[in-house]
Amino acid sequence: MSQSPGDLTAAGVPQPFATLGLTFDDVLLQPAESDIIPSAVSTASRVSKRIAVRVPLVSSPMDTVTEARMAIAMAREGGIGVLHRNLSPEDQAQQVDLVKRSESGMITNPITCSPDDTLRQVDALCGQYRISGAPVVDAEGTLVGIVTNRDMRFVTDDSAKVREVMT
Repeated sequence: MSQSPGDLTAAGVPQPFATLGLTFDDVLLQPAESDIIPSAVSTASRVSKRIAVRVPLVSSPMDTVTEARMAIAMAREGGIGVLHRNLSPEDQAQQVDLVKRSESGMITNPITCSPDDTLRQVDALCGQYRISGAPVVDAEGTLVGIVTNRDMRFVTDDSAKVREVMT
C-alpha cells in the first residue's frame, strides 16, 4: 500500500508515526526544590473508560511474562496484568478466576474441602488451583479445620480422609 502525499508530514513521515515519543534516555530529571507536596501527587492513570490503575504499570501480555501470578502481583502494586492469549478459552477463564479470587492478599472466595474428602482429591485440588492447602468445612459451610501440604507430606495412603490429618 503506497502513501499518498496528503498522508505524510512535511518531513515525509507517515501521519500515524508523526507524534512525539520519548524514552527514558530522552528525559533528564534534575533534583530541585518544589512547592508540590508529594502526598498531593497522583500517578493514577486510566487504562480504559472504566478501568483506572494507581500506578501506570502494565505487564506484557506474553506467555513467558503474564499469567495469574504476575497479574496478581501487578494488581497488589497498583498496576494491571494483561493475560496472554496463548491459552485455550478454558485455561484463560481459569487464569481470570485465580486472579479474581485474590484480593489484597485475602482470598475472597476460598477453595474448600470436606472432612470426608480423600487426600488424593485435596492434592488434585491444590494442583489445579496452585494452592498449598485448603480450609476444611462441614456440610453447613462451618470451618472445622485446615489441611495443608505439611499435613499431607508424610502420609503414604492418599485414600486417607482429610479428617485424619487436618489441623
